[in-house]
Amino acid sequence: MDGTETGWGRPAEPAPRWRALLDRARHGSRQAEEQSDPEREAQPGQQPSAQQYGQPLPTRRPVNPLDGRGQYGAGRYEQPPPPEAAQPEPRPMPQRPINPLDPRWQGRQAEPPRPAELNGGGRRAAVPPPPPPAAPPVEEPHSFFSPSARPPAAPPPGRDYPQVRGSAAPVAPVRPGPQPPVMPVHQPPMMPVQQPVAPQPTSPAPARIEWRQGRADDELERAVAVMRRKLGKPRVLAFANPKGGVHKTTATVLAAATIGSVRGRGVLAWDDNELRGTLGLRAGSARHARTIKHLLADLMQIENLHGDGLLQELDGYLRHASDGSYDVLAGEENPRFAARLDQATVRRVMDLLRRTHDVICVDTGNNVESVNWQTVMRQADQLVITTVPREDAAFTADWMLDVLDDSGMGDLVSNAVTLISCPSPGPLPLLNDFAKHFATRTRAVAIVPYDQALEVGSSIEYADLQQETRTAWLKAASVMIEPFAE
Repeated sequence: MDGTETGWGRPAEPAPRWRALLDRARHGSRQAEEQSDPEREAQPGQQPSAQQYGQPLPTRRPVNPLDGRGQYGAGRYEQPPPPEAAQPEPRPMPQRPINPLDPRWQGRQAEPPRPAELNGGGRRAAVPPPPPPAAPPVEEPHSFFSPSARPPAAPPPGRDYPQVRGSAAPVAPVRPGPQPPVMPVHQPPMMPVQQPVAPQPTSPAPARIEWRQGRADDELERAVAVMRRKLGKPRVLAFANPKGGVHKTTATVLAAATIGSVRGRGVLAWDDNELRGTLGLRAGSARHARTIKHLLADLMQIENLHGDGLLQELDGYLRHASDGSYDVLAGEENPRFAARLDQATVRRVMDLLRRTHDVICVDTGNNVESVNWQTVMRQADQLVITTVPREDAAFTADWMLDVLDDSGMGDLVSNAVTLISCPSPGPLPLLNDFAKHFATRTRAVAIVPYDQALEVGSSIEYADLQQETRTAWLKAASVMIEPFAE
């Protein structure tokens, strides 16, 4: 055939040179091709690689070398198949679990899952499984035109899994094992940031609270106010109890000192004890040794004086407290002098002291039958019964009230004030009982605490007392003066 013959009744075109060379090669290898066909038919169960992925075989049939038309058709000019366009590399798709019931995957065996490796960022990096061993290649001549030698078609979209570059063959999908649940990372709850609260402006406490806190202060202010009032006329306070050692002298001095510290002047303490009293030793400064005996010697001369002359003359017979709050008229130490203190003399001395002082505190003796004792009781405006929480002292005080009541001084008894002094610290079992008893017989009962400054029996200094003692005496003195305050 040199190009002048026609096949199938058509004029033949001159064959190119490369076609002649191709025909020569094809005719020389027909025998090898016939030997390979029985081997292919002996393996009916083997399918082409393209059919493994579900791609149908090409419809083009192979050339029969015994067919005369094959020689004739072999001389046709056929355009070589265009090269397949390069398929873009499929994007990595997330691997989804394989359904074991899908018939397409029943014949395949999955490789055991491999442990994940961690990349530098701490995430799991997918490691591709190694490719299975490739089947031995079958030598097929004329692979350029043989349909069976063509590369397998790509699997249908969505049925394959992404391949890693450099893999020689598609890898069977791996069925992932159950992944352990990923525990969520618990972030600590955000604690609300507390903004610093601005301090509230301090406001003064309510008036009612201030009044409760200052209740004691109010009582003291009231006591002080009572003692500062006008008394209408000079008042005589008689401190009495026939029993010795019941703090009569101490009570007389402290009452005068308390009232004098509030009023400032016009307070005097008189020792009218007929048996050598000690008031002059415990109160006032011993600037001189004059007593009531010296005053009685010059009594007529002093009584005729008035005004400042009287004050200056009488001051020569008196003693003064260290702070100047009260004056002291000391008693005579000679017991024989008591016979000279008759009723008239006691009244004259009392009238003289009323001219110069507003409050006169008298320390009486122990003999209720003496004239000077009875005279002081009748001249007194206020009776103060001094006692301690002891049965003998309370019994004596109660008996004295009966005597005064029988003597016609019932008003003095009913208006009296009972002053109970605590001789020792600590609880006193009879204190409350005595207070209740004398509250039924006298107008008021006042209790003053124990104070160590009064224990030694020496000079009494009001400033040396404890604050509790001074407070108690302020209240007690105000109770004594209150009936006369205007």
